[in-house]
Amino acid sequence: MRAVKWATGAAAAVLLMTYMGPTPVLADTIEAALVRAYQNNPQLNAQRAQVRSIDENVPQALSGYRPRVALTASAGYQYTDTNTTAGGTPNTIVRTEIHGTNAPRSAALTVSQTLFNGQQTANRTRAAESQVSGGREALRFLEQTVLLSAATIYMDYLRDAAIVEVQRSNVRVLEQTLKQTRDRFNVGEVTRTDVAQSEAQLAAGRTQLLAAEATLTTTKANFRRIIGNEPDQLAPGSPVDRFLPGTLPGAVDLSLVENPNVTAAMFGIDVNYLQVKVNEGALLPTVNLQASVQQSYEQTLTIFRTFNAAALAQLSVPIYQGGAEYALIRQSKENLAQQRLVLEQTRDQTRANTVTVWGQLVAGKAQVASAQAQVTASEIALNGVREEAKAGQRTTLDVLNAQQALVNARVALVTAQHDRVVASYAVLNAVGRLSPQVLNLRTTIYDPSVHYHQVRDSWIGVRTPDGR
Repeated sequence: MRAVKWATGAAAAVLLMTYMGPTPVLADTIEAALVRAYQNNPQLNAQRAQVRSIDENVPQALSGYRPRVALTASAGYQYTDTNTTAGGTPNTIVRTEIHGTNAPRSAALTVSQTLFNGQQTANRTRAAESQVSGGREALRFLEQTVLLSAATIYMDYLRDAAIVEVQRSNVRVLEQTLKQTRDRFNVGEVTRTDVAQSEAQLAAGRTQLLAAEATLTTTKANFRRIIGNEPDQLAPGSPVDRFLPGTLPGAVDLSLVENPNVTAAMFGIDVNYLQVKVNEGALLPTVNLQASVQQSYEQTLTIFRTFNAAALAQLSVPIYQGGAEYALIRQSKENLAQQRLVLEQTRDQTRANTVTVWGQLVAGKAQVASAQAQVTASEIALNGVREEAKAGQRTTLDVLNAQQALVNARVALVTAQHDRVVASYAVLNAVGRLSPQVLNLRTTIYDPSVHYHQVRDSWIGVRTPDGR
């Protein structure tokens, strides 16, 4: 029995060292894992590229303020054969014949500028800027999602690795128990039934170990997918309660202001409102100014060179164009009403999510304390059952049941500690503050405004700011 008792204590020591306290050999931390996910996650980098693409909507809209310049040129060959008659003096007809070839050439430069188009350009520009802001909020949402996934998978691996260690230790204890039961059976202290019960419990323990190892293998693969490297020597994770609001009402109020889903929906209202204005602008007059110069050579056999210059102002007033513009206005108004309802729905969903994860956090704190008490009580109970078994007051089955109860308590403790940490990250995500800045991660922060300002006022160029 002494060997069994020592193995049980060793299992508890392994669990506490693995999960609850750092040791000098631990190399990786949850903060470092979050940094790698933030920098290297392909889904997040793809979303950053999407935001850079949305930035280009602004210079496209601003192009409506800028002139359009076109240069045209032509050259060719033509053969002319004309025979004309005209009246001269009375009773006289004058015939004129022109025969020959010439090479007509011309070059023209045309500059056109829109002076007024019903504020469509201004509204398109503001809509594009709102799209940029909405895109940044979508990026912020994905950043938070990736960081939450990284923190969750980090804690998943710690939990599953600890459970494997608990189950492995349990198998060692059950193997020792079976050996001692067989020895006692050989001297007639117990029956064959006790041996069979020990064998069955050992088989069940090995099954639980295999299941835990399979779960750990899956978690390891997901760790590699989300964070970008194989897990190795992970330090314990800790909650981020210090970054959370002090109360549930404070968390709800903050989520309705800073949650990226809410802010993105608000920018969506701006985009749809400005689209209504753009469509209404199609009913207003348009004023354009156009200037052109043209130089021509040998357009005919009799004219060697001509030069033309012109400047024109054009006013266009739409009267009726089939009714499509009115349908677009009505459609955009419905889209605006829909987006306002989407905002309300998003706020309700955000409020519900915040309340849910806050409740999980509160429950997680209580579950950790309860699970710790359960482990302590189960250890005392197991030791007591073993001592009573020595005196013949307990059966082998009682000892096996007490051992399994202790294993279940340790698994529950590991799971509760995992849930406690993950819930704190989930609350930080729900209120919209799960970011590298708030977590003080040691990494370069991706700033989408840098690319925006690089391309906003670009008049020409096909290369992106990074040289592609």
